[in-house]
Amino acid sequence: MKTDVLVVGAGFSGAVVAEQLAGRGLNVLVVDRRDHIGGNAHDRHDAHGVLIHPYGPHIFHTNSQRIFDYLSQFTSWRPYEHRVLARAGELLLPIPINIDTVNRLYGLDLDERTIQAFFDGVREPRHPIRTSEDVVLNAVGRDLYERFFRGYTRKQWGLDPSELAASVAARVPTRVNRDDRYFTDTFQAMPLEGYTALFSRLLDQPGIRLELGVDFFRMRQRIKASHIVFTGPVDAYYAQCYGALPYRSIRFEHEHLQDTAQYQSVGTINYPTDFDYTRITEFKHVTGQVHSGTSIVREFPQAEGEPYYPVPRPENEALFKRYEALALKERDVTFVGRLAQYRYYNMDQCVGAAMKAAEYVLQKLGRRVAPDSPGAQPVPGADAPVILRP
Repeated sequence: MKTDVLVVGAGFSGAVVAEQLAGRGLNVLVVDRRDHIGGNAHDRHDAHGVLIHPYGPHIFHTNSQRIFDYLSQFTSWRPYEHRVLARAGELLLPIPINIDTVNRLYGLDLDERTIQAFFDGVREPRHPIRTSEDVVLNAVGRDLYERFFRGYTRKQWGLDPSELAASVAARVPTRVNRDDRYFTDTFQAMPLEGYTALFSRLLDQPGIRLELGVDFFRMRQRIKASHIVFTGPVDAYYAQCYGALPYRSIRFEHEHLQDTAQYQSVGTINYPTDFDYTRITEFKHVTGQVHSGTSIVREFPQAEGEPYYPVPRPENEALFKRYEALALKERDVTFVGRLAQYRYYNMDQCVGAAMKAAEYVLQKLGRRVAPDSPGAQPVPGADAPVILRP
């Protein structure tokens, strides 16, 4: 079997690369070992007719007009601003920590003029800031760290915050106002008909052929492709020759509550210290669906299972660099995506990195990139370079 480009993975990274390349006249074969498109962003209706995210909640947000406009070709949007509460004793308090979190927890009456003085009074200055523990203690001090961050991090990552890179805690900033939105990006919305419908349109292009339930490693010898785009774990591509890169997995416990119109007041509630799960998400908040019942998911992080999150630690980054050195020697393979680049990407960052990868593949195959092509522009949001051959 021959094709111009073989794309391994039908999630955001693979689907965007495929659409971009097919739009430039290439024949693209997309394969995925799962029986569905969309990767971890895949959504579907459960047995009760509620639209759920089988792999946990995926909330779209971005500051990039370009990326939002690009995806808008394939979906209409439902405006949605995600809100998260965290359980502290008997209280449910806003996360990220803001003025109301502090006031309700400690019985205070702070405002935007006085909140920073409070944080300055309780913070434990850390210099240099190397770990997630350093980030939180430096910002809000010991008590808020223990109540909201330490237990949650231990459950989520199986490690103490002192063992994780600063970038993990830096994803959840401390606020000095009353903004209770989890994200503050310019564009916050959910695909109106769901992610799977978006992916269906992305992949429904002349020149794209899709094969599901296909293991790349079993079929790679029978496919002749001028170029391969690989979005899976980079260590798996090299048969873990240097050892396995650590990824964190999650067990999802889905439940439908019949004749319960609403289970909780916001989309997600975090449980930093109670229970074995980290959070509960109620999907109807996210999708806006009207239904007499409701469906929720509890998340139980674990070490084994499907790889979801690269574990950001210096030793893991050092191991990744060894695999990156191998990848950089590849003439006809491009690695892109959270697992392939060992980066904690948001969805918009996956889209941006995939656009950049498509530009590279076009150049490698001698296809001109149009000046107004999305792939020809700088990629906002992609916080690490695609692994490309220099």
